[in-house]
Amino acid sequence: MAAIETLYSFVNCWECDENDHLNVQFYLARFEEADRQFRLLSGLSDALAGPRRARHMRYHEELYSGDTLVMHSHVAFDGPYMLTVVHELRRSADNVLAATATDGYAPADSVARELRRRFQDVSAPMPDAALPRSLGTAAETSSVTVKQLEAAGGRIVHRATVLPRHAGPDGRADDAFALSCFTEGAPHVWNMTPMTDAWLTERGFGRVAVEMKLAWTGPIKPGDPVVTHSGLTGAAKSTFSFRHHLFEARTHRLAAVCDVVALTMDLKTRSAVALDDEVRADILKHVLKA
Repeated sequence: MAAIETLYSFVNCWECDENDHLNVQFYLARFEEADRQFRLLSGLSDALAGPRRARHMRYHEELYSGDTLVMHSHVAFDGPYMLTVVHELRRSADNVLAATATDGYAPADSVARELRRRFQDVSAPMPDAALPRSLGTAAETSSVTVKQLEAAGGRIVHRATVLPRHAGPDGRADDAFALSCFTEGAPHVWNMTPMTDAWLTERGFGRVAVEMKLAWTGPIKPGDPVVTHSGLTGAAKSTFSFRHHLFEARTHRLAAVCDVVALTMDLKTRSAVALDDEVRADILKHVLKA
């Protein structure tokens, strides 16, 4: 039983954001390539396991320009889904775990024994660090509409067009494109809270995502215009959460949903900062209404 090396990479300076670390959308590009390589090397396919139901990402350590990276991927039969594939991204210099992606599939019960037989050689135990923490594994609703989101308090935070460079080998927009939309829209979600651009700048704080869950509900392809509607969903001691909905803009068809758990980081100490009681209360007053 062994994980497979599925990616060798390097952090480019142009991939780093205002916090001087690797932006989350570029983690997703690496997870996607690791997934393609794992499928090639292991024989995993949608024909065997069905389409991926969700991808959970957890960000454990910051990565900086110049860091060299390696990814290992494996099937975890003891994971949170009937079939779980885990990708672990590490910094080569010190083997520090930087990020994990847990891909969940829901194949038919009748093929469970066959899947275990096929992927036994590329299996390993489910690592605790990769388990979803703040975001559950329940399937996301695919029936929410733009009007329902607007009535619940959601707002438009981003618009874009799918270009040929955003499509994967299957001709569909990939995870990295969806995350680029969500990453550019996220500051506008933060501005729905007291933690606005000016508030963060005054305190020397940065915006950081610590966990995400991405679920596609339908494909989008080159030429499709898209719009992101987002809203707040909760707040805890140090973190708060929000949800992005990506729609094909002409038909208002829902294409993807992404839940995000985020926190403020002191840019001098590179440590998390607890939410003020007033900030938490304000967020909870403005969460999306069911």
